[in-house]
Amino acid sequence: MKEKCSVAFHGTPGGKSPAGSYGLDKHPEICTENKPITMAKRQRKPIIVQEIEITGMADKGRGVGRDAAGCVIFVEHVAPGDVVDAHIVKKKKDYMEGFAIHYHKLSEHRIEPFCEHFSVCGGCRWQHLSYPAQTHYKERVVRDTLFRIARITPEEFLPIVPCDHTTYYRNKLEYAFSDKRWLTKDELNTGTSNLEDVLGFHRPGAFDKIVDIKHCWLQPDPSNELRLTAKAVAIEQGLSFFDLWKNEGFMRHIMIRLSSIGELMLIVSFFEDDQEKIKRYLDAVIEKMPQLTSVFYCINTKMNDYVLDLEMICYRGKPYIEEQLGHVRFKIGPKSFFQTNSYQAKVLYDKVVEFAGLSGEENVYDLYTGVGSIALYVAKYCKQVVGIEEVPEAIVDAGENARMNGTTNCTFYAGDVKDILTSQFAEKHGKPDLVITDPPRAGMHADVVKMFLQLEAPKIVYVSCNPATQARDISLLKEKYDLLKIQPVDMFPHTHHVETVALLGLRSSAVAPEEILRQGE
Repeated sequence: MKEKCSVAFHGTPGGKSPAGSYGLDKHPEICTENKPITMAKRQRKPIIVQEIEITGMADKGRGVGRDAAGCVIFVEHVAPGDVVDAHIVKKKKDYMEGFAIHYHKLSEHRIEPFCEHFSVCGGCRWQHLSYPAQTHYKERVVRDTLFRIARITPEEFLPIVPCDHTTYYRNKLEYAFSDKRWLTKDELNTGTSNLEDVLGFHRPGAFDKIVDIKHCWLQPDPSNELRLTAKAVAIEQGLSFFDLWKNEGFMRHIMIRLSSIGELMLIVSFFEDDQEKIKRYLDAVIEKMPQLTSVFYCINTKMNDYVLDLEMICYRGKPYIEEQLGHVRFKIGPKSFFQTNSYQAKVLYDKVVEFAGLSGEENVYDLYTGVGSIALYVAKYCKQVVGIEEVPEAIVDAGENARMNGTTNCTFYAGDVKDILTSQFAEKHGKPDLVITDPPRAGMHADVVKMFLQLEAPKIVYVSCNPATQARDISLLKEKYDLLKIQPVDMFPHTHHVETVALLGLRSSAVAPEEILRQGE
């Protein structure tokens, strides 16, 4: 008989948490010992589980531990090695969720966070962990997830590739304008007004309030200068910032794209199509930021900040910026999907080429190709590449990128992979010697997995940003494929996200698994 999760019903424990170390003192909202929970129906006594040892990290960056009965508990605001009391906010049959309210012991992996917005904006949630600890636990998550979901151990599990740039590594960031600022608990207690024009990130769980960002460590200069300029000009010109409750306000949203070769794009989303205001605003920003390569704007009257379904109007400069990854140059427009860490994208694509073990004669399928980034990167190593992508605009970019690079052995199709990848498609383009797949976080559709089993390509290189869905798909493919090796790659330092590259070999292939491994060396 399975033992039930044991919990203790207590009042909030007394004593002082060691909040004067490792950044906890900066953020009382994450270490307060009297954090109230509002109950929708009736007030209940808080459920407190005491002295939980945090032994690992789980999805969404949460710590994981167990109570005395062995029940799994996911805990916010902790590090592996912490021993904490947790206030439980969700209790299920097999697990509980909560947040730390008292720290008995702090982990040796803790360091002082370097960002003033740590724990507030919801972005870099692992800044309190040393970078070696971050990569260690990301690698462990990949290994554990693969075994837990796919019940499989790869023939070779390669150590995670760390990121050389642990700050200022993103090439794209988005910020929202708001007439309301998110307030800390201390500010709320002092009666501070939240009515303030701000430009920053959405606070998790508070869609209508924005964390005003002073300095962001995610994107290199001149990103911070551009964001502060965009805000200052709007205030100087008396332009209203957006109110999500009332659905009104002129300034709505900005996106900043910055390439590793120094080209800079600004996209501004306005709520109203007032050409006089738009021109005056954009001209002032351009005057203060002459290094801008490309300036776009759009009009968004919707109830959300999503702009990729809107017309993008090129106001000044080129209609794209350029990026260089190894031997391939890319044009990136305002709607282009591109790996957000250009530095580490090259590392990732080099790993794909290594795993593919191409000789120059292969027929390659590249699924979920986006702007053709992987397809164009591997094209010079094989006979031909056929790419499929659901977003039509991305396929237009892929074709343009192929022309710019003089690549003539790539063909691209727009449409859902599950609808285009058929037996008739394979008859037209030839059976693939290699399939490269880089699906979104949801993984591959079941019909696509079935088609993989039907195509029986000798090798599959599976690139994933979600170890759980990758493990699920590998489990479905193990009917005919062996998992030969897998390589985690850290694309996003200080977050829980991790990329993986897996090589699968067809079990019934004329090429033996050991030969496939040799080709990938």
